[in-house]
Amino acid sequence: MAREMSPPLLTDSEFSRLCRLINDSLHPFNESEKISFSKEEEKNLLLILSQISNEIHRLIRTTNTSSSLNPNSQNHQFLSKALSNLITLLTLESPYIQHLAGNVLVTLSEFVASSGKSWEFFIRSLCICFEFSILNVSSCSFEPSITGIGGSDSDLLSLVVLFKPKLENAGLFTVAGIIRILRNILKFLKEECDDELVQVFLNSISFCILNVPWDSMDEIFGVNGGEEDELRTVFLGNFIQFLCSLVEQFNFVEGLDVSLDKHVILSKIIDLVPKLLYWCLGKKGECVNMGISRYFRHKLLVLMIRLSFQIPLDYLVLVSWLQLLHDYFQELLCQSLTEVEDRDDSLEDSPFMLSISDGEVYSMRSRHLQRQAIFLFLRCSFSLINPRKDTGMDCPSATVKSGLGFDSVSDLSCCGRQKGLLELYTWLSKHLPVDILVDHETYMEKCINFSFSFLKLYVHEDDVLFKLLLQLLSVQTCQEQQFQKERWASQDVREDVLFHVSNVFNPIHLFHLFLAELHYDHQVLLDYLISKDTGIACAEYLLRCLRMVCDSWQTFTEFSVYGEVKNQSSIKRRKVLSESSNFNIEPSSGYAKIIPLYLEKKFKGDPEYRYVKQAYEQAKDCLLSLKKSVENLHLKDLFPYNPEVLLKRLTRFQELCFKQ
Repeated sequence: MAREMSPPLLTDSEFSRLCRLINDSLHPFNESEKISFSKEEEKNLLLILSQISNEIHRLIRTTNTSSSLNPNSQNHQFLSKALSNLITLLTLESPYIQHLAGNVLVTLSEFVASSGKSWEFFIRSLCICFEFSILNVSSCSFEPSITGIGGSDSDLLSLVVLFKPKLENAGLFTVAGIIRILRNILKFLKEECDDELVQVFLNSISFCILNVPWDSMDEIFGVNGGEEDELRTVFLGNFIQFLCSLVEQFNFVEGLDVSLDKHVILSKIIDLVPKLLYWCLGKKGECVNMGISRYFRHKLLVLMIRLSFQIPLDYLVLVSWLQLLHDYFQELLCQSLTEVEDRDDSLEDSPFMLSISDGEVYSMRSRHLQRQAIFLFLRCSFSLINPRKDTGMDCPSATVKSGLGFDSVSDLSCCGRQKGLLELYTWLSKHLPVDILVDHETYMEKCINFSFSFLKLYVHEDDVLFKLLLQLLSVQTCQEQQFQKERWASQDVREDVLFHVSNVFNPIHLFHLFLAELHYDHQVLLDYLISKDTGIACAEYLLRCLRMVCDSWQTFTEFSVYGEVKNQSSIKRRKVLSESSNFNIEPSSGYAKIIPLYLEKKFKGDPEYRYVKQAYEQAKDCLLSLKKSVENLHLKDLFPYNPEVLLKRLTRFQELCFKQ
């Protein structure tokens, strides 16, 4: 059998030939220094750009680029001229030429990434173009950063000399185009999973972002109206998208160059957040374009959430972000959690959406924003309540005097834990007023049913759901679970913030509610565990919950579900029942009303008491069935990761069940 022939190695001459093709093809169009062309000229240029793109794809496909080209000055010279000809097209008025030229640059980046050590030179060249474009549209003066660039001093100086005159006509659309190119390159790098390439990219971009004087950009982006409104929107949309992708990428890189700490660039982006909110949404959310406003709000919340997972936020940032949430997202924080969305699980453009009014569609979209806003609010609040040990924000207690009638906010903001608890208490009081909770039975019933409604808000977004559940595990459970009536004789209980918060977000109760929302179907849990998107988070949540359950066994067993009410549209349940289950799980016909077991005695004489089902029995069936399924998959070597730690926790749970 003949051996398969490997593709020929890429040579310096082949690389230079490609660069000459780009230069020779585009130079006639750039030589005229026009910013617009006739339709015939535009058509010819688009055709040439398509041919260049096809040739680059051919080289990537047919040439062995694994052997690196020498990063010599000649290669840099060829590449810089090709880049200058392509970058110049981004300054033209035609959006079609700009778009296709940008695509060619992205394709060229794939070729350079696979061909050798000119990668750093290529990325740094794009960053210098970005900085020159920003310099051209603003009145501030600064020099593009060339720190950390590979290559000789003459190479670096030649870039500055070459690109500056080419970008004299650059506007906001040019800057937006360069950002779009950088974002698409980052997408390509994420698929390639090459840490060395990603590190070079992140280092270069970080130096670039740190060098731009963002504080002086209010004159460009801090105004509304005028001819450049659309251009500002395009730039800000691309810039926020890029920042979201950039921040996420730090998850996948172990370490950056020693010359740059990732905390420096992430802190810079954190500093930009208030400005971005102001630039995108106006003063306290006065943006009049509803569609654009909704998009900006979504992306800005995504950015803030991703930043909060990258580095610990200090006290001042957390307090600042809580204020920004009140300024720009207050109506989402106060929006009712119990509104039923019958079609919330329909795709946006599905046929089921045709019968829904515009108002209902807006409401459904706003629910997604509400989930994001509340999640970030809770994350900031809990970060204040449970700070790192070195922040010095820990406090021994938190009690609000006279309900919400405290003396002043400053009395509590002196301490991070008090500030976080106050924020939570104030938010909860708008959804679950403490004044109406007269006795302990009513109080606990309302707390648990509120928690159930709260959980249902997130059940359709699996990735956010587990982030939320993990965040809520930080709530300190109140030591006393029986809520003796004598405690309610004093006003102190209702005024204890921590007491109220820990009852509403009791982790063991939430675990029961989570299983109830899944209809105790272990197959759904198994799907979560083996999912690429939710597997790690679900496993962590189950591990932590199982440890808490085993340590607080009585609390877990004394929890039950009873009654039936209205129709339930959202069902996270499979129809496959466990063979080992002794409990026949029926489809729920409505929201389950949930109360602690010790309150059930009150309902013994109620005709609906015959519907009482022990939540413990159903949870036990679900988790033991899960254990059996995970064991079977693990024995067949079909489980995607090692589940032994999870199986140990489930085994301990099983032992306690047998003792019960």
